[in-house]
Amino acid sequence: MLDGQDDRMARPRGPNRWFFDLWSRFYDAPLVQRLTYRPEHDAVLRGLRRAAHARVLDLGCGTGLLAARMARELPGTRVVGCDFSRGMLEKAAGNTHGATLVQGSALALPFRAQSFDAVVSTEAFHWFPDQAAALRELFRVLSPEGRLFVTLVNPPLELMSRAGRRLSQVVGEPATWPTRRRMRRQVQDAGFRVESQSLVLRVPATLILPSVLTIAARPGRGPGSDASPEAVRSDGAAPPSA
Repeated sequence: MLDGQDDRMARPRGPNRWFFDLWSRFYDAPLVQRLTYRPEHDAVLRGLRRAAHARVLDLGCGTGLLAARMARELPGTRVVGCDFSRGMLEKAAGNTHGATLVQGSALALPFRAQSFDAVVSTEAFHWFPDQAAALRELFRVLSPEGRLFVTLVNPPLELMSRAGRRLSQVVGEPATWPTRRRMRRQVQDAGFRVESQSLVLRVPATLILPSVLTIAARPGRGPGSDASPEAVRSDGAAPPSA
């Protein structure tokens, strides 16, 4: 067996890349943005404005609309957008100005430890096939006291969460929407300090499919940390190995 093959086989299967390549053609539709993404983008930006952030990662950046807004509305902030869909990034290239785009997986982020002061992820976390592994990666790339902003639908009941998971598996694009309580526990288990969880108002979906913004912080400097400037390339990505 090839090195790493057993690890790949053990990982839960995630959604197909082509699904997002196709979805990228409709992602920027005004109605889709207004009903689904814009309210979450607004909530994340309000949170980011509470403190200065020199380096921000937008994980699951899609077509780059939030990355572009952050670069435009948060002066002095270096913004990096990361997505595993080439189709999304091709669309993002035309939307983002002042933001760097990187293709990569949430389970193995192509960045060195403590590369960012903040990480945001809107309507993407449910697609990560191993959410615990993704949270460990987010913890790794955040600097001490760096902030994590994650928004997605948190079903009010575990029964609804399980039903959503089962339905997504039936249609062939597995996804997991944790309840608000389970989301808090997962984030804490990864080592974060959860600061708040707040409802994001989206009409008309709020009552049935409530979107929640979870804000958490990576606790202060720990052993083995490396926050030196050499740890991050100018685009936020890890420099190649010698």
